[in-house]
Amino acid sequence: MKRITLALTAAGLLLAGPALADEALAKKNMCTTCHAVDKKMVGPSFKDIAAKYKGSKDAEKMLAESIAKGSKGKFGAMPMPPQPKAAGDAAALAKWIMGL
Repeated sequence: MKRITLALTAAGLLLAGPALADEALAKKNMCTTCHAVDKKMVGPSFKDIAAKYKGSKDAEKMLAESIAKGSKGKFGAMPMPPQPKAAGDAAALAKWIMGL
C-alpha cells in the first residue's frame, strides 16, 4: 500500500512540475505584473486568453508573437506592450497559457 501511495505521489509531482515551472517562468518575465492565472488584472487572465484562442491552430505562434512584439485591440483598449526580454521564453509561455 505504501508503494502505491508513493508511486501516485511521485506521479502527481511529475505532472504538476511543468505547470509550476512555467508559472515561475511567467513570474520571472514579469508577466504576473499585469496578468494572473484565473482573474483579470490590468490584462486578461491567462485562462481567459487560452479560452479565447482555444481551437485556433496558430494560437501558440500568435501568442508568442504578441508577447515579444506587443499587441493592441485583442482584449479591449489596453495595449499589450512588447516584452523583448521575454522573447526567448515567449514560445514556452504561449504553450503554457494555451494548456490552461
